[in-house]
Amino acid sequence: MSNSSTIKPPIWFWIVSIIALIWNGMGVNAYLQQAYDTESYRAMYSEEQLEIAANMPSWVTAAFAIAVFAGALASLGLLLRKSWSVKLWMLSLIAVIVQMGYILINGYASSVGMTIMIIVFAFFFVWFARKSEANGWLS
Repeated sequence: MSNSSTIKPPIWFWIVSIIALIWNGMGVNAYLQQAYDTESYRAMYSEEQLEIAANMPSWVTAAFAIAVFAGALASLGLLLRKSWSVKLWMLSLIAVIVQMGYILINGYASSVGMTIMIIVFAFFFVWFARKSEANGWLS
C-alpha cells in the first residue's frame, strides 16, 4: 500500500507507539549502562547480581542488544508508520525470548515479575504492529 491509500490511525495508535519508544529507550539505556559498567548501573545491583551479569554468555548479551535496539528501531518504524517495523518487532521478540529464557531457566532473574513483564510487552508489541499493519495503518 502507498502512503496515500493508508488509513489514518486512531489516537491510541500514537499513544501506544510513543509508549513503545519510551519502553525500548529504557531498554537501550539499561543495555548501555550494563555494557559500559556505569556507576549508576553498579549502584542498582548487589555484588552477586553484578557477578552474574558479568559472567553471562556473550550470546545472551548479544540477545539483550538485539532485543532493545531492534525494539527501539521498530518503535521508530511505528511512529513513521512503516510496515518494516513488524519484522523488527519479531526480531526483538525472538531476542527477548532467548535472553529472558536463559535468565529464567538459570534462576538469574532479580525480579521475576519484571522479567515476565518484558516478555509480555515484547509479545504485545508484535501483536500491536501486526494489527496496525492489518488495519492499513502501516505502509
